[in-house]
Amino acid sequence: MKAKSRKNHARSSEKMTQLSKNSLVEGDCVAGLNSLPEGSIDLVFADPPFNIGYGYDVYHDRREADDYLAWSEAWIRAVHRVLKPSGTFWLAIGDEFAAELKVAAHRAIGFHLRSWVIWYYTFGVNCKKKFSRSHAHLFYFVKDAKNFTFNDDQIRVPSARQLVYADARANPSGRLPDDTWILRPHDVPDGFSADQDTWYVPRVCGTFKERAGWHGCQMPEQLLGRIIRLCSNPGDVVLDPFSGSGTTLVTAKKLDRRYFGFELSPDYAEQARKRLQETNIGDKLSGVENPFMTQHKVRKSGAGKGKKTARRT
Repeated sequence: MKAKSRKNHARSSEKMTQLSKNSLVEGDCVAGLNSLPEGSIDLVFADPPFNIGYGYDVYHDRREADDYLAWSEAWIRAVHRVLKPSGTFWLAIGDEFAAELKVAAHRAIGFHLRSWVIWYYTFGVNCKKKFSRSHAHLFYFVKDAKNFTFNDDQIRVPSARQLVYADARANPSGRLPDDTWILRPHDVPDGFSADQDTWYVPRVCGTFKERAGWHGCQMPEQLLGRIIRLCSNPGDVVLDPFSGSGTTLVTAKKLDRRYFGFELSPDYAEQARKRLQETNIGDKLSGVENPFMTQHKVRKSGAGKGKKTARRT
């Protein structure tokens, strides 16, 4: 083996060894992703800066639009390279650049879009001159449209036949989620549930026990738990290019996945590592798994008296 080849082989082995360990690395995610072995990651969840002027400690969140889009395409390309052929990529993004990033990921880079999920949350920012925002976009991409992890047994939910009618014909395993749009959950209380593609999960606010307290943008563990259970298996590698408060990595650890993250801010990285040190495999995820509760009152088929009440919790 030539000296140069030996050196490259040694570097590749070092990178694979690095990936075998749970890690949170300080630094730029584009350079970091491009330093990892190609096809080495099972699942990537990314919640990047939305380019709306948020006050991060070391990142400037107000780029020119073209600059932001070019940077976004660079890191999404790096994600595509590092994912295994069967890998999955989830992207959380706001309204401002959702359409552009969807097109870039799908048409320019080559990801296949499986679902465009809307996350509806409470405690959104109150607006005076327009409708208050209470949602974010969650794009569910795969690298290969026919080869990916989809643990449907992890996301099946009770059907209406089970919950409301106690119908013996109902599949005891529940049903797969719908693909449904809802205006607002509290406007259509009987039409909204956490199994549809508009997900009701409360945002992590400053007064919530789950909140880390030192980072303003924090995803709920229950939301991340659904994604990680669905799109990876125990022992798989879950990567977050924008680790922030570390919630993706914390959730991955709780669910017995290996984790790897990048974080530009030394302070955020230090605080996230403390959270990870306090987390154990098998710990319960923070938050309520099904926070939206409904009551249905229906008359039993063929019954002339009384009503049956089914309560979903």
